Amino acid sequence: MPMNTKRIAVTLAAFASIALGLAAAPHADLVEAQKARIAAMKQSPKAKPHVAFVSNGVTDFWTIAKAGAIAAGKQLGCQVTVEFPGGGLGDQKRMLEDLVTRGVDGISVSPIDPVNQMDVLKLVAERSLLITNDSDAPTAPRLCYIGMDNYEAGLMCGRLAREGCKGGEVAIFIGRLEQDNARRRRQGFIDGLLGRTPDATRYDEPAKVIEEAGYTVVGTWTDGFDRAKAKANIEDVLTKHPKLALMTGLFEYNSSLAAEVLKQTGKAGSVQLAAFDEGADVIQGIKDGTVLGTVVQDPYGYGFESVRVLNAFCKGDMSMVPANGVLNIPAKVIRKADAEAFWNELKARIKAGKEAPAK
Repeated sequence: MPMNTKRIAVTLAAFASIALGLAAAPHADLVEAQKARIAAMKQSPKAKPHVAFVSNGVTDFWTIAKAGAIAAGKQLGCQVTVEFPGGGLGDQKRMLEDLVTRGVDGISVSPIDPVNQMDVLKLVAERSLLITNDSDAPTAPRLCYIGMDNYEAGLMCGRLAREGCKGGEVAIFIGRLEQDNARRRRQGFIDGLLGRTPDATRYDEPAKVIEEAGYTVVGTWTDGFDRAKAKANIEDVLTKHPKLALMTGLFEYNSSLAAEVLKQTGKAGSVQLAAFDEGADVIQGIKDGTVLGTVVQDPYGYGFESVRVLNAFCKGDMSMVPANGVLNIPAKVIRKADAEAFWNELKARIKAGKEAPAK
């Protein structure tokens, strides 16, 4: 390479390095700025902080999370606002902007599309305190993530499916794949089902048919949180794949609708269902022996811990946040032996969430 060309290449590389550093720095600066504000609050803690919990949709899962958030607010003496965006990405963005305008002290959010929401997440970090729950935004300036490891939870669901179904055609149903939790959960399910060595960096394209270890994953169907479309997806797949052996719904309503459709079509038990979350039809199917089991999160814990952490921040305390920035709340598998006790506790929490004021 000629000397001038080499110099130009080195110069361009240096500029690129500087540009990358400048692009990354604002996020690091926003994290440090939030930490500085928290440190200052130690000298003048908020007497009654106002914190918010923002879901990524409207389901019983989030009603349970709301119950946890409200319970924590009552216990800790802080004001809690809970928001459920029913209109997708734009609705969640509007809610976050409104909360910032109202001067809320801290916000816990389950981002719908963290890559395309970076501007509004940065806005929250600039003017409030930002943490995530349920689905992370690891490249955003959030102070911590509260929830389970979605890849590990997907593995649990895949292994549950593998126990109950020894091969054949498999269909995956999920709300959307833009979310961090959705991508990780789906990949974990596939890896667990196929008996692969776990690797959270692996990614199988959703449109690709996977034939491996005696299984054929015929596809992944999304619905954008549209329940009518979600149900139609399941019905359509059952018609087009008459030899289907197993399905999974990786969001709560996907599994609930799968259990409903299988019962309506007389295929409950003949087409196996490895479920996710705690829908009523899913739990009943487990008790009846027509659903293999379900992997459940702790949405109540997501709500409660979100408020507890934000309240502590407003008192100048960051001690409950692990060094890796992840407050892990593990998932667990519910099988027939556990179903009745789990369901009784769940009903009480759903009732509490529905009766609790949102603001």
